[in-house]
Amino acid sequence: QVQLVESGGGLVQPGGSLRLSCAASGSIDTINAMAWYRQAPGKQRELVAIINSVGSTHYTNSVKGRFTISGDNAKNTVYLQMNSLKPEDTAVYYCYVNIGNRPPSDYWGQGTQVTVSS
Repeated sequence: QVQLVESGGGLVQPGGSLRLSCAASGSIDTINAMAWYRQAPGKQRELVAIINSVGSTHYTNSVKGRFTISGDNAKNTVYLQMNSLKPEDTAVYYCYVNIGNRPPSDYWGQGTQVTVSS
């Protein structure tokens, strides 16, 4: 089994910054990709950013230029640096990891609340 532990959420004013972290532990052989999703009240969960095993990244349009996803392979950890936060970024943010190839398996974190409000 694989466990994901998230940290870094909280309350921040518009224009502020937060950094989310997600550490994976347990039976990990190969991490294929790590990502952050978010779900706002009344909305579907959406992909925010994803990074694969070779460091390629993809962002949803609404966060491009403001958010940066990065990974530390030695620590099996993924980060999301969020700058210039807006009220519409308010959501529960979930860490996601795709691991292995026999077949690949998906794992989710418990979620961390990010609230952007003055």
